[in-house]
Amino acid sequence: MLTPAFRRGIAALERHGYTYDLLVFPDQLRYATELVAAFPQQRFVLDHIAKPPIKAGEVGTWAADLRALAQHENVSCKVSGMVTEADWQQWQPQDFRPYLDVVFEVFGPRRLLFGSDWPVCQVAGGYGAWWS
Repeated sequence: MLTPAFRRGIAALERHGYTYDLLVFPDQLRYATELVAAFPQQRFVLDHIAKPPIKAGEVGTWAADLRALAQHENVSCKVSGMVTEADWQQWQPQDFRPYLDVVFEVFGPRRLLFGSDWPVCQVAGGYGAWWS
């Protein structure tokens, strides 16, 4: 995402007023931060809260890198894809709390979106399990 060709594509999106979705993993958040910093007028949406390691219960590095990305006001965050990052058969709603706390803290409610992640979420219980 930091190559000249990719950046030219992002510049073209910016000229046309399009938003770009960042579908990245936690180890790519620093690259994403560098990219969004280079395009302060371009709107970005971080998908799936960057797919944190929910199953492992790790928050630290992901949260620190997410905080750095969220400092850029041109980035919003889509709350989605969490159940597929948890233990598919044994997740509990409280497993998501530490991640949601960070997301709400760093982006605030005005820069958050909700995404369904359907049909992928079906592998981990679907909507019925998520909303119960």
